[in-house]
Amino acid sequence: MRNIELTTVKQPAIDHLEGPVFLTDETIEERKQKVLANMAKAGLDKLVVYGDVEHGSNFEYLVGYFTRFEEALLILDKNGEVTLVLGNENLNKAGKSRVKADKTVHVSLFSLPNQPNRKDVCFHDLLVEAGLAKGQRVGIAGWKNFTSPLQDNKHTFDVPYYIVKEILNIVGDESLVTNECAIFIGENGARCTNNANEVAHYEFAASLSSDAIIDAMNAVEIGTSEFTLGDKLVRFGQHTSIVTIATSGPRFIKANMFPTNNTVKLGDPIALTNGYRGGSNSRSGLAIHDESELPENQKDMLDKVAKPYFNAYVAWLENIRCGMEGQQLFNIIEEELPRATYGWTLCPGHLTAEEEWVSSPIYEGSTEKLASGMLLQIDIIPSVSGYNGVNAESTVVLADETLRNDIREQYPDMYARMMARREYLINELGINLSEDVMPMCAAVAYLRPFLLSHDKAFKVVK
Repeated sequence: MRNIELTTVKQPAIDHLEGPVFLTDETIEERKQKVLANMAKAGLDKLVVYGDVEHGSNFEYLVGYFTRFEEALLILDKNGEVTLVLGNENLNKAGKSRVKADKTVHVSLFSLPNQPNRKDVCFHDLLVEAGLAKGQRVGIAGWKNFTSPLQDNKHTFDVPYYIVKEILNIVGDESLVTNECAIFIGENGARCTNNANEVAHYEFAASLSSDAIIDAMNAVEIGTSEFTLGDKLVRFGQHTSIVTIATSGPRFIKANMFPTNNTVKLGDPIALTNGYRGGSNSRSGLAIHDESELPENQKDMLDKVAKPYFNAYVAWLENIRCGMEGQQLFNIIEEELPRATYGWTLCPGHLTAEEEWVSSPIYEGSTEKLASGMLLQIDIIPSVSGYNGVNAESTVVLADETLRNDIREQYPDMYARMMARREYLINELGINLSEDVMPMCAAVAYLRPFLLSHDKAFKVVK
């Protein structure tokens, strides 16, 4: 294991980005062409993309917005024609779509209960009007790319039954209708890699989350309320991609998931999490100043849990490369932080974008290649019986020389920020950072396990 020390460390510079970078028309067209190419590989005539407030990211990938409280469909023909199927309160936004809508169909069934419903045309006929027909090869994309070894994943759907039922009735052959969420996510999915414009677009959210998590860590003091900590974690009215967590002491009392007026007490376990559309951050540790305040049954917490975790985190950053298979990185983390001892159960890292977890190429036995343009959350969660947790989730992008050059030429200010973050990781925290890792925010690898000691963090000492 590396020589990990908890010592005085300079806090990373707060990012303070002025505002988001919007996706260009050229990027939207590139996205559409990626989806059409994957449709062609799948042999589809039509792709039906579902969206709602919780499951709208594949829809949003092309349209540019999500439909909040209504359901919606984007129907893409293999020739590139776009039809939007919208409810009462999104019908007026058809003209705002980033991809040009060649046709818009009004389906009031997608609207909230008891709103006015169409009386002239039934849902079946409206889907026919939207371009679906008997005998077509139709893919449905909800939000989940099923990968179970025990299911017929291609014929398992995560879209509301009433929609799937009518599509099946129209097509007339169940074998022709398949789950094609893999067009967007999973191996070679269109959304799995990003160009320089997309990276710049997502940097705002990743940095906003990072700034907020550092502010929240700095606010942890005896007597500080969860409300106060939670207030540090939400910013500028932005839509969150994950439940905001600010807890001190036991969690989920009476099933509550949100901050309360409970206050920080000496020795409390602390959990802080936030996320926006492009990146999230999470930190956990203890409300203590130093090892002398560790609970009696956790006096070896640093050596038993925290340092091994940070060592694996560093191994992740030092070893990840464009072109390596997911199982290679998985195996590195398994070697550095064995599951049998440290109890982590999920993928040690995953893709992120509008939603906090898109999919993950990093799993046991994965032959998926880690590719330039992948936006990744470093998400390793140890769980050792009898010990409080420790965590430092943050966002990076994998970038080969070509993408790094694109970023430098197109977004020189972002490139400078990324290089400054790299310098901090290398020179201040002692991490031999992979050349393919471009940090999306300042908080990457900044871990203070004792949250009342604001100037002490982990670093690798040579």
